[in-house]
Amino acid sequence: MNTDQLRAFVSAKWDEEIVPRLVDYIRIPNKSPMFDADWAAHGYMDQAVDLLAGWARAQPIAGMQVDVVRLEGRTPLIFIDIPGNNDDCVVLYGHLDKQPEMTGWAEDLGPWKPVIKGDKLYGRGGADDGYAIFGSLAAILALQQQGIPHARCVVMIEACEESGSYDLPYYVDHLADRIGKPSLVVCLDSGCGNYDQLWLTTSLRGLTGGNLKVKVLEEGVHSGDASGVVASSFRILRELLDRLEDGATGKIRTPELYVDIPAQRIEQAQRSAQVLGDAVYSKFPFVDGMRPMDEDHAELVLNRTWRPALSVTGVAGMPPLESAGNVLRPFTAVKLSLRLPPTRDGVSAGEFLKGLLERDPPYGSEVSFDLEKASTGWNAPQLSAWLEQSVADASRAFFGPDPAYMGEGGTIPFMGMLGEKFPGAQFLITGVLGPHSNAHGPNEFLHIPTGKRVTMCVAKVMADHFVASQAGLTTGVAASGAHSHHGDHGCC
Repeated sequence: MNTDQLRAFVSAKWDEEIVPRLVDYIRIPNKSPMFDADWAAHGYMDQAVDLLAGWARAQPIAGMQVDVVRLEGRTPLIFIDIPGNNDDCVVLYGHLDKQPEMTGWAEDLGPWKPVIKGDKLYGRGGADDGYAIFGSLAAILALQQQGIPHARCVVMIEACEESGSYDLPYYVDHLADRIGKPSLVVCLDSGCGNYDQLWLTTSLRGLTGGNLKVKVLEEGVHSGDASGVVASSFRILRELLDRLEDGATGKIRTPELYVDIPAQRIEQAQRSAQVLGDAVYSKFPFVDGMRPMDEDHAELVLNRTWRPALSVTGVAGMPPLESAGNVLRPFTAVKLSLRLPPTRDGVSAGEFLKGLLERDPPYGSEVSFDLEKASTGWNAPQLSAWLEQSVADASRAFFGPDPAYMGEGGTIPFMGMLGEKFPGAQFLITGVLGPHSNAHGPNEFLHIPTGKRVTMCVAKVMADHFVASQAGLTTGVAASGAHSHHGDHGCC
């Protein structure tokens, strides 16, 4: 492989084609179904699919088949099948649905307003995860431009990931024969601790949550008349949340939601904390004087990767401040997002959460918890020797420093699903969501140089995968537990 030639090709592809298409993509408000119940009628998802699939079809990849698969009543999926130079298979995954707008964008920015400032492309969805299809195909094109062989490639871009990927299992089953049996899975929907090296994701947290509602009255009443007689729905809600979370520390109270953290993951968290230093927390836009939840950097890494944590992400039943009268409100409702340790079963955790919140309602109030999502996380298999060496070489060639390994606090349900279906597969989980990129929040951006370098690294790993597969090193490695002496990194 001529790395200079590959670097030049990928960089030009990004500048001339990928960034302009991402600009067009950011303009489309194709929110995930959980945030746009009428997504099918609005047609934005179809616009995004047409844009991405249209670009894919225009690429000069011999024998490539690009299909938009549509199952009745479900979000569409882009399925791309690219012939390879042997019978092995690589699956490359991404998604095209987006989080909602969120408030707080800078005056000159907006969720559907693409803006390029220096080396950053601002707008919703560019980094999470619109670039995935472009990066995947650009990596394949870079190999073919040099005549470097690669395995058969299957690219899957779903449109339901931000809603928990509830449509994806149906597509995986529907397309099982066409997918085949991959020995390598590449996912470009993860994060990076900095923009200085290649970061490989070792684990992903699970997720459960839904809407908790406490109702005490049929209608609002004068607070001076009712307070002290009728319990506040807000106070009852606080009492219910105290069953789950320690309000003083933010720690989850219930031991049923914890797991034993593997020793190797603790060691990796400590190393990541050493690499990042204060950047473990300084990447977040703290207000002046605000401190992180722990002074120990490694503990912060473990908190966001291997421990349960609760966020309240929405509220209903409360009027805005300017129209809030002296009324004891009839109900309070909140949307709960509970992150789970990677190996904690999401379905049973959701059932446990519902039981915890709904049992013995204070004062006989009407308490309901509508469970919306329950996804199990993912803990990567043992990293095989060829992949460990490949990612090290790729990071050194296109970033400079060695790669780094760390769990992520987010959830990608597809990873757990594929891990179960293909226990012998290796996983390359990486991404461009680094410091201040602020996925899901205001001022989200894609760091363009990192997008280019990640694309280059994927090309390098795919080339090395072909060599390893020809030598018989890609079949059943993870399942057999071979190469356990590479415990320094352990997985991707």
